[in-house]
Amino acid sequence: MVEWKDLNWRKLERVTFKLQKRIYQASERGDVKAVRKLQKTLIRSWSAKCIAVRRVTQDNQGKNTAGVDGVKTLTPKQRTTLVRRLKLTGKSKPTRRVMIPKPGIEEKRPLGIPTIDDRALQALVKLTLEPEWEAKFEPNNYGFRPGRSCHDAIGAIFDSIRYKAKYVLDADIAKCFDRIDHKALLDKVKTYPTLRKQLRSWLKAGVLENGNYSPTNDGTPQGGVISPLLANIALHGMEERVKQFAETLKGGKTINRDALSLIRYADDFVIIHKDINVILACQKIIADWLGDIGLELKPSKTKLTHTLNKYEGNVGFEILGFHVQQHEVGNYRCANNTKGIPLGFKTIITPSKPKVKAHLVKIAEVIDTHKTAPQAALISMLNPIIRGWSNYYSTVISKETFAKMDFLTYEKLRAWARKRGKGSINKDKYWRTVDDRNWCFSTEDGLELMNHAATPIIRHVKVKGEVSPYNGDWIYWSKRRGEYPGTPARVSSLIKKQKGICPHCGLYFTSTDIVEVDHKIPKSLGGKDTQDNRQLLHKHCHDTKTVSDGSLNRNYDENPF
Repeated sequence: MVEWKDLNWRKLERVTFKLQKRIYQASERGDVKAVRKLQKTLIRSWSAKCIAVRRVTQDNQGKNTAGVDGVKTLTPKQRTTLVRRLKLTGKSKPTRRVMIPKPGIEEKRPLGIPTIDDRALQALVKLTLEPEWEAKFEPNNYGFRPGRSCHDAIGAIFDSIRYKAKYVLDADIAKCFDRIDHKALLDKVKTYPTLRKQLRSWLKAGVLENGNYSPTNDGTPQGGVISPLLANIALHGMEERVKQFAETLKGGKTINRDALSLIRYADDFVIIHKDINVILACQKIIADWLGDIGLELKPSKTKLTHTLNKYEGNVGFEILGFHVQQHEVGNYRCANNTKGIPLGFKTIITPSKPKVKAHLVKIAEVIDTHKTAPQAALISMLNPIIRGWSNYYSTVISKETFAKMDFLTYEKLRAWARKRGKGSINKDKYWRTVDDRNWCFSTEDGLELMNHAATPIIRHVKVKGEVSPYNGDWIYWSKRRGEYPGTPARVSSLIKKQKGICPHCGLYFTSTDIVEVDHKIPKSLGGKDTQDNRQLLHKHCHDTKTVSDGSLNRNYDENPF
């Protein structure tokens, strides 16, 4: 047996992806027999099993979280043993339930944590099922899919309304993950019996909370590796259902289908059309369609609105933390249609007010909890929060919001300094002029507080139609990886410099890979923190390189990687 650290990961990745690509192509052409045959081959594949175990025990951020059996961190030898025992048995252990808070509200949601064995097997099954369904999923489904993001969903919404004011059904599905009907889901997956039995076992595994066991008669456990994919499969068909209704309206079928849009991100979706009667009909159709799989719309988060004019007291709508609305403006400032004729309005997408408020509250909490901490510690805590929030909203009209955030943060910091200085803000101690920035909150050794407004506004380019990473177009997908909103500037520049390839394993970075910046010559061995000495590696490649480059003075067997 080859030791874990000596496995040829490049070969394993290539073998696995080759099978996945063939499954994707067979599913695209509707060859069910070929799909099933290839899936069984992949399930038995040593390569796929190794990759599934690596993703769960090395790459995943929850790798140190234990299930009901208490097992978490695995040694290299234990990983190899786990690979050997991975197979579809039709059995599973209950998930360990923990309650985690929802962002911005007091309500909590349940998280079900499977055992490491179940997580690894779920990762293997996901490797098998995902390529088949990526070939089937509808083009305007953007949640929990490789290579797609919420910014792509916002881009699709903008494209749908940019030339015409329309009515919108802004909807949310009530407790989507908790209420999906198991039989309806398994019938939709429509896989071979052994795999169906394993999926059913996970769905029916039950939960253990504070030592008490509860059965699960419906829903998919949030926290499972395969749960997002199963939820997506359950909701597959929504877009096609309303498109079929559109075909029954007066006029050409193709024109009517294109005029009606359903854009979904996980359990949040919007239906957009110029006619309110069509929207009302779609609302009833979707409510009936959801009822067939045990789901329903959430009344408190479902509303009818219009993008330009008030309808039932609503104008514009909010989705994924963004506010979408059209505003009447003069001809010289408004948008034009495809023929260059002024539309009389402009579509403006901004950060939503609740998200702005929640961000300010978070900044205030950090400042209030660091009243006696050194200035450097406060800056180090605030910078990642500011950077992450600003990057998320860097694709829409956010300059005014960013400026407001900076002013309110400055006011809070003045209060922080005044309290420490017993009435004096100690300007020369805490604020300095740095380059063209006056009143820059910074330390003597050059550590600066980041400004929201320093984040450039760059429009996000929406993903093409129905393309998927399983089509093998590595150049397209690696380029997009470097352009995702939220990608740090130095990571983006390294992706471009390396042409999307990891120098350690020679493989392209995919949309789902966890990547890390590495110093070619470790800083502990005299290397400098400069761009010339940096490279971007897969997380697992970084782990391997760190063990072998001399920066860690310990043996591999003692290393948790």
